[in-house]
Amino acid sequence: MSLPLAIDPSISIPPEEPEDSPHPGLPLTELSGPDRLPVIVYGAGAFSNQYNTDDHLASTQPLRTVRLALRYGIRAFDTSAYYGPSEMVLGNILDILRTEFPRSAYQLMTKCGRYGVAYFDYSPATIRASVKQSLDRLKTNYLDVVYLHDVEFVCTPYASKAAGNHASALHDDATSYGLSEGDEGLVRGKGDQLVLDAFAELRKLQEEGLIRRIGITGYPLPTLLRLSILILHTAPFKPVDILLSYSHLCLQNSTFTEFAPHFYRRAKVGQLLAASPLSMGLLTQFPPSWHPAPPGLLHAVSKARENWSDLTNLALGYSLRQTRAVGDSLPLVVGFSTPGEVHECVKVWRDISKGGSERQKREKEVCELFREAGYLDWSWASP
Repeated sequence: MSLPLAIDPSISIPPEEPEDSPHPGLPLTELSGPDRLPVIVYGAGAFSNQYNTDDHLASTQPLRTVRLALRYGIRAFDTSAYYGPSEMVLGNILDILRTEFPRSAYQLMTKCGRYGVAYFDYSPATIRASVKQSLDRLKTNYLDVVYLHDVEFVCTPYASKAAGNHASALHDDATSYGLSEGDEGLVRGKGDQLVLDAFAELRKLQEEGLIRRIGITGYPLPTLLRLSILILHTAPFKPVDILLSYSHLCLQNSTFTEFAPHFYRRAKVGQLLAASPLSMGLLTQFPPSWHPAPPGLLHAVSKARENWSDLTNLALGYSLRQTRAVGDSLPLVVGFSTPGEVHECVKVWRDISKGGSERQKREKEVCELFREAGYLDWSWASP
């Protein structure tokens, strides 16, 4: 792999172009949550081969995109050891931009425990080594957030169904998802213990001052809720600081809004984040070939794209609007590959901030299409 920007921190800053300056307008807000995060968090998973080629990552596009985002006020970054060169690309960019944006100007959020498509290692020694490696790659002496990555692949499986609408886990089917009152501290197998041990190691690193906040990430909301409750009811009986789920606050599936109050009330989670408003590229012009959506859902998305040429723009606006349905402290993690995408996202956020009944009408029409196809608020199996 040849990635000059990932390995050479001496690359000079490219000349300024008109696209490198923010467009005038309403400034992005800082949310009222405990972590004072911006309303939009930069998803640096874009700095991986899942979404971009080596040539793109080795160009000046990533640097210009990050710089523009910072200038707009998007001053938090979400990455992972799993995202290939992402930490190295991001770390070197931020190092190059340190004069304009010192370390205190932004927050760094990364993940540990997942290192390949099917490679997970939650052993305390590996968790510690991974955090140390992330510190080196990101060129910092502390991390604002470290998550255990995709906990559903490691924990003990416990759910009545793998795919479908899981909102019933909050009510009638709580027992079959391990969410009954009285079962809060129940370790259901070796997988759960692996998660608890890994989280305990993150606590040690937090106590040592290397990490400010620790959390968990994953896809299935019932599993994230069960584990966050389990952590709260396991010594030292402290809640998860921060929790992230993806593809559950989008046009196709917005069940995050139903689960959010339970994360706050039952698990006492300090901060929630929603990621992937485009559902890992599903709601774009060209969904990636590796996407886990079944044929029926892919067909429904294709039909939506035929009827609404602005589906991507519509989907982004819908997710930004839905964060407000959860509360006034839910950031949305959005991936950016080019300055143009940053400009477009900020424009959509500004449009949403003004209201817009016509946009909401189109959003409802797309949601109805997914409902008719049987895929509205439907989650695929993970793992």
